[in-house]
Amino acid sequence: MSSLHVSPETIPGSTRKPGVYFEFNLRLAVRTLTTNLQRTLIIAQKTAAGTWPANSPVSVYSSDEAGILFGAGSQAHLMVKAALLANRYLYLDVIAVDDALAGVAAVKTVTLTGPATGTGVYTLSIANQSVQVAVSSGDTASAIADTVAAQAQFQLDLPMTVSAAAGVLTLTAKNKGGQGQGIQVAASSTASGVTSALASTATGQTEPSLTNALATVFGAGHDIIVSAWNDADTLTAIRTHLESVNSAIEQRSCIGVTAVATTLSQATTLATALNSGFISPALAPNVPAMACEVAAAYGAVIAFEEDPARPLNTLTLTGMPISPLPNRLGRMEIETALHNGVTPLVVGPGNKLQIERAITSYTQNQAGIPDPALLDLTTIRTLNFVRKAVRERLALRFPRDKKTTRTKAKVRSEIIDVLLKLEELEIVENVLEYLAFIVIEDDLQDANRLNIRIPVDVVNGLHVFAGIIDLIL
Repeated sequence: MSSLHVSPETIPGSTRKPGVYFEFNLRLAVRTLTTNLQRTLIIAQKTAAGTWPANSPVSVYSSDEAGILFGAGSQAHLMVKAALLANRYLYLDVIAVDDALAGVAAVKTVTLTGPATGTGVYTLSIANQSVQVAVSSGDTASAIADTVAAQAQFQLDLPMTVSAAAGVLTLTAKNKGGQGQGIQVAASSTASGVTSALASTATGQTEPSLTNALATVFGAGHDIIVSAWNDADTLTAIRTHLESVNSAIEQRSCIGVTAVATTLSQATTLATALNSGFISPALAPNVPAMACEVAAAYGAVIAFEEDPARPLNTLTLTGMPISPLPNRLGRMEIETALHNGVTPLVVGPGNKLQIERAITSYTQNQAGIPDPALLDLTTIRTLNFVRKAVRERLALRFPRDKKTTRTKAKVRSEIIDVLLKLEELEIVENVLEYLAFIVIEDDLQDANRLNIRIPVDVVNGLHVFAGIIDLIL
């Protein structure tokens, strides 16, 4: 006897009028797996010049558009620019926040001396941008400074404003807060007789609250959140948000990304404070770019790889400058980073900044025991995708079914089908070996509920070859 049953949902069994009635059943139409398009969200500060209101997400498609929406040279603008350079096909949303009312902007000064005794070029570098002016023999320090400040007015993307008075350039971060302190400033001159002395005269302080912004995007369903900030307090708030959206109740799988552009010590301290399988902090020591720009490029590269199980090793952060030679990570520094929840960004062939191995900041379980379960970023991304694939299949097949023995058998069949398709894509493995461990059972307290256990052997990245070469004489 066939186990298939015909049970129309929209044709009443009481119909007596003669006729041939057919309804459409769309529940069996999809036999493939869901796609894995990565929706990315940047959270960063705007300036008062930005036309888009704070705490309101918006899709962004170009850096020019971002400059108008969030203010030229703002964190949000420069992060969009960096992200789209790294991945031009990025599906990108931005939610910008205003500076904290109690925020203090970082201020730095460059004091010039002169006059020039030869011709050349004076260069003021701010993060990964430069302001250059021609210098003629006899130009005074004051004249050169005035020319630099005038030229800076035309370079709207600069993250700092530049003013001049009596041979002193004053650079003020466009966004208030501690991140402005990390903006690297350098000056040089090819004209003899001209020198520069750099100083920090005001320390950037107080990051904005993300409470309203995170609440706004709680149900938006982004896959990657890129943070402009790398301080423990702000990232703890983002960690709490990620734990909530990734929970078994909400099930909106998402990871967080940040970056540190200072030292290994600061990066490992941050990772230890976070200890989260949902957050991946990257380190590019002393790279001449803002940390938020590095984070945006890193997040964009992660989004580019839609296969959740494929390692991100060697992928390039296009558009990012490289760390100076004395600051590049050595072998033991890379090992230290990878053992302490930090993703090292290294200089690869062609002087390109690239990912050594993408990991999360999770290093210990709740008992403080070292735990490598969520070491690689690919693991949590794979688990997220498996959950998404199973959820979507069950939601398609069983939108309003009865809970019967026959239904439970169908549920098991669909789960196995999903797992086998995942195995074909090399996202999970050894499915047949673990079939016996798939459990689908009635709940002991809720008569309308099925409890399901699915063993998943995720495909691991190939990171290390270890061999022996035998000498034969």
